[in-house]
Amino acid sequence: MLKGKRIVVGITGSIAAYKVPFLVRLLVKEGAEVRIIMTPSAKDFVTPLTLATLSQHPVIADPFKADNGEWNNHVELGQWADAMIFAPVTANTLGKMAHGIADNFVVTAYLSAKCPVFIAPAMDLDMYAHPSTQNNLGILSSYGNFIIEPQVGELASGLSGPGRMEEPEKIVLMIKDHFTNRLDLNKKKILVTAGPTYENIDPVRFLGNRSTGKMGFSLALEAARRGAEVTLVTGPTHLIALHPNIHRIDVESAEEMYRACMLEAPTTEIVIMAAAVSDYTCSRKSTQKLKKSSAPFSLELIPTRDILREIGRQKKKNQILVGFALETDNELDHARKKLTEKNLDFIVLNSLNENGAGFGLETNKISIIDHTGTAYQGTLQNKSVVAEEIIDFIVKNRTIQP
Repeated sequence: MLKGKRIVVGITGSIAAYKVPFLVRLLVKEGAEVRIIMTPSAKDFVTPLTLATLSQHPVIADPFKADNGEWNNHVELGQWADAMIFAPVTANTLGKMAHGIADNFVVTAYLSAKCPVFIAPAMDLDMYAHPSTQNNLGILSSYGNFIIEPQVGELASGLSGPGRMEEPEKIVLMIKDHFTNRLDLNKKKILVTAGPTYENIDPVRFLGNRSTGKMGFSLALEAARRGAEVTLVTGPTHLIALHPNIHRIDVESAEEMYRACMLEAPTTEIVIMAAAVSDYTCSRKSTQKLKKSSAPFSLELIPTRDILREIGRQKKKNQILVGFALETDNELDHARKKLTEKNLDFIVLNSLNENGAGFGLETNKISIIDHTGTAYQGTLQNKSVVAEEIIDFIVKNRTIQP
């Protein structure tokens, strides 16, 4: 399945580098042509001689020159590869990759990549959980990279928790799955909504919610990676989506999102409504900043237009409509009611009662419900993995016409 594929393996200075010779051996056994690059500190954990023997190619560690004195061309390597696998990746290198700090050959090669990139972090559990590490992972995911989630297990510190690099066998399976399934949405038109909406009170203040858009952006990226032509309608967010298959439309209010979606939905084959759209807006919006006073103050709120209901009412034959529900009580009952009332094919249920799930987090736990009942029950995963689960479910459970 990997026969003839050209794969670059990038190694950084982590004790988990001891697994890389097994990874290289498996890739070569599958028929791949493997080239290996290393950071200088990676040589403290695994020797270039071992890796050169297994890959049958010289190993590159010096960013400036090869052993014969010639310059190592990182751009050429980036154009040569069908895939790049960076494993293990330390917190230090994650930060460099996320922010373009190209002070070694591994990062310069990454920045030159013209192919799918897989990143397998490995570090101690507290380093992995640190907000800076999670933010860097989010940035790298938003660039279209595939994050191979570390596993829970015994770590070099003697502690046990998340941070253990995924096993070589699983990494190879993921690479094989990518080359097998990556175009199962090829040329399909998909509309995804993401983020919050802001409803202005005055030029300074607004009504909003805690959504960051991470789930919707992850869904858009996953669909784009599989070949879909994605229109991403997003409310205010700091996130970026650089995949060439994503056309981004920025909106602010529920009314602006309504107009964008009603324009795009009729020509779309799959609609995934992941945005947290405000249910209410102010009946009157002040053109000047409202001044504070000692007197009581109240706002009159009126309902916004129901985007999901309207798309469901106009849904075409063979069009797939997926909604989201975020609930705090009677989760299944509310989700099933929404599924029926809004003419959805599937609804993705989130619960704020689940630790690690909800707004502003890197992880989520979902259930997918169709008209037969709860059709899929997920586990707590990074949102990029959850997005993959959702797209997999849509593809497998509803025939998409060629």
